[in-house]
Amino acid sequence: MQWLNAIIQGILLGGLYALLAAGLSLMFGVMRIVNLAHGVLAMLAAYLGVVFVNNLGLPWFLALVIVVPIMAAVGYVLQWGLFNRAISKGGLAPLLVAFGLAVVLTQLLQQIFSADSRSIQIGALGTSSIQVSDTIYIGWFPLMTFVVGVLVIAGVQVFLNRAPLGRAMRATSDDPETVNLMGINNRQVYALATALAMATVGLAGMFIGTKTQFIPTYGDLVLIFAFEAVIIGGLGSLWGTLVGGIILGVAQTVGSQINPSYGLLVGNLVFLAILAFRPQGLLPKAVTT
Repeated sequence: MQWLNAIIQGILLGGLYALLAAGLSLMFGVMRIVNLAHGVLAMLAAYLGVVFVNNLGLPWFLALVIVVPIMAAVGYVLQWGLFNRAISKGGLAPLLVAFGLAVVLTQLLQQIFSADSRSIQIGALGTSSIQVSDTIYIGWFPLMTFVVGVLVIAGVQVFLNRAPLGRAMRATSDDPETVNLMGINNRQVYALATALAMATVGLAGMFIGTKTQFIPTYGDLVLIFAFEAVIIGGLGSLWGTLVGGIILGVAQTVGSQINPSYGLLVGNLVFLAILAFRPQGLLPKAVTT
């Protein structure tokens, strides 16, 4: 039963990783940008949660409603001010800009909030659980996180397939120059895509900040988890990101069941194994299809 419990907890953890990786997958699928600032932007959302919940005393759900549009606005501004310029330069420019942004934001967060660990306090919701059997408990908050992760993945996928703006994003990803000739401003589409990606990052940051204690540099580890989930599932594939997140989460919890210090190691080994034998990922379906 202990192994079954580890697998269940890993699946729930995978929902968090999928939620975290959704924005990274979306930005790559639409703009072919590997956003190295993804992790620290999630930490920015977590620190906003600390300010609204811990310092101002707002309810967690209300803080979530505030943080998500703030992060969407941050994404829109960053795309217009930085990434669009970098994309026009081509080559490694977007990657270098994202790296520089990550370094600057990490230092700013450290200057403002210090290196002390923080967490978002939500009271009884963080500890309450459902008893499945004598040895298996499912926490309400991890379950809620998993459900939100699946709903976000499904919602973004439906948006890309059905909504006019979503179809414009797919078309821009296929051929940005032709889309421009047809009267669609590809720079505007990129900015809106990044706003959507950062909205999902805002959600993920709030859930991460509630689940665990964090410091400004925790964004580096968050980026690794998101990147591994995306690579395992397949670059640009949103449903693949969900599968990749679950596989990574289960690998970590099963590894921790073997030995508490093996969790991250086993997760990384699974990632390397998939990268070696199936480098295109398990579900290599582009977001534009």
